[in-house]
Amino acid sequence: MKIVKVTYTVKAEFAQTNQKNVNTFITDLRNIKDSGIRYSSYLAEDGKTFTHISVHKNDAAQQNLFNLESFKSFQKQRDQSLEIEPHIEFLQLVSSSFDIFN
Repeated sequence: MKIVKVTYTVKAEFAQTNQKNVNTFITDLRNIKDSGIRYSSYLAEDGKTFTHISVHKNDAAQQNLFNLESFKSFQKQRDQSLEIEPHIEFLQLVSSSFDIFN
């Protein structure tokens, strides 16, 4: 299992577009129905700092995310509107109140 946390800040005027782009690729992610991917995105109180947490059962599941055209488009647009560069952390699961993968 691979867990990745990415936090970044976009320019205030781009925050709403970024939310739309995130919703677009997450909708596409749901549509491919890969049970090996758990993805969530959060917005901080400042309205422009985003945190994404991606949990992948294996490398193939992670590649399914990376191969989505909508995900590639999200990354490209985000990168052009950054205020603070992405901070990437790789996490290890200690415990959970629910089964992540059945």
